[in-house]
Amino acid sequence: MIMRSSLLLALVLFLGIFQNPAFSQEKAPSQKFWENLRNHCGKAYAGELISPESDPRFSGRLVMHVRACEEGRIRIPFFVGEDRSRTWVLTMDEEGLIQLKHDHRHEDGSEDQVTQYGGKASNTGSATTQFFPADQFTANLLPAAVGNVWWITVDDTSFSYNLRRLGSPTLFTVKFDLTQPIEVPEAPWGWVD
Repeated sequence: MIMRSSLLLALVLFLGIFQNPAFSQEKAPSQKFWENLRNHCGKAYAGELISPESDPRFSGRLVMHVRACEEGRIRIPFFVGEDRSRTWVLTMDEEGLIQLKHDHRHEDGSEDQVTQYGGKASNTGSATTQFFPADQFTANLLPAAVGNVWWITVDDTSFSYNLRRLGSPTLFTVKFDLTQPIEVPEAPWGWVD
């Protein structure tokens, strides 16, 4: 009887350990991705245009700055030369799905006519890659962008921002070296620190 009680107690303890969320629930890939990105908060990095090989709209120095990491939101200004109009805004919902929006501002801080477009991941992705198909707001704002898919990759050495327009040869990729932080730039247009 004692042996049977001991086995039963051991079984209860064993099952209890594995029902404990700390033991049984591994972080979702999107949460790992989020944490990897948050590790760069406050840092800035230089980048290069990968695809297309050249584009006059992106001919200046390319800089990303993981400037603001708040609860459920990360804001990353993307500068092209002296143009400080672009910010990538990532938000995470209660289900662990990440949304990407593009915040475009004029030099006076006012919103551009084409702003807040983007999309939301349809699944938790991976710890290094998140995909964002164009959402309905984007389709209404920019009908030609209905087939847009953006994705961001982040690993130990690099961050990339990518855009593919499905059904067309359009591919845009800019890659940043995360091994060499650079001097933090000034605030993007429209920000109040």
